[in-house]
Amino acid sequence: MAAIPRKKVLEKFRKMIAGGVPIVGGGAGTGLSAKAEEAGGIDLIIIYNSGRYRMAGRGSAAGLLAYGNANEIVKEMAYEVLPVVKKTPVLAGVNGTDPFVIMPLLLAELKTMGFSGVQNFPTIGLFDGQMRQSFEETGMGFGLEVDMIAAAHELDLLTTPYVFSPDEARAMTKAGADIVVAHMGVTTGGSIGATSAKSLDDCVKEIDAIAEAARIVRKDIILLCHGGPISMPDDAQYILERCKGLHGFYGASSMERLPAEAAIARQTADFKAVTLGAKTTAKKKKG
Repeated sequence: MAAIPRKKVLEKFRKMIAGGVPIVGGGAGTGLSAKAEEAGGIDLIIIYNSGRYRMAGRGSAAGLLAYGNANEIVKEMAYEVLPVVKKTPVLAGVNGTDPFVIMPLLLAELKTMGFSGVQNFPTIGLFDGQMRQSFEETGMGFGLEVDMIAAAHELDLLTTPYVFSPDEARAMTKAGADIVVAHMGVTTGGSIGATSAKSLDDCVKEIDAIAEAARIVRKDIILLCHGGPISMPDDAQYILERCKGLHGFYGASSMERLPAEAAIARQTADFKAVTLGAKTTAKKKKG
């Protein structure tokens, strides 16, 4: 699949916004996830390393730790996902803080492979406290992710960075982000989801603050929400009804892991409820 031009994607999204239609993106940790999401009408598909972990039954936060090379994993996953996606732009999650990457070369390679854009994942934004301070002080801070988005913008790749604060929203918008995604933390729910999260009303306040900061830099910035307690369609509806100028939702675990967990468990339970033919026949004869 060839990369879909950034201009074409944005033109479609502007028409959707004008028509009051939400933009919905989702992570794909397998080719089957990508095929099913496209069949459901998804607008963006994102490949990042956490997709491999969550669809292998591990928490998405595994993508933040040293269990594998995040950028290389995304390139490996591309061979599974890109060939089966027919019309939807596919984005690559890029670890912008990787000190062993020549970023312009990596971004150019991703575009050649067929990726239409990028997102900053794994992201330092999911760390806080002493660990975040250590990253920032030792040359592996969020600023490198901003630089990655700026470099991708220069290559005319679609850019949809995660942000966690108004300051980060301003920085990413200045760097040329097309879509700013307000990240509310690791998704809750299911067997391997987070169990602690802010409330939906807390999310409304945080998303509004992020959106306002981004719009101060550029009025036409596209704004989506993601993560935390926004895990089901009703949650997304609650947020979209209450946040000012929010244009849609990005799902990852909520788009592939949670539905898969529920559907497979339900299907298995249904098969376990099947009775043996001999017993059924015996009951009928006895009656």
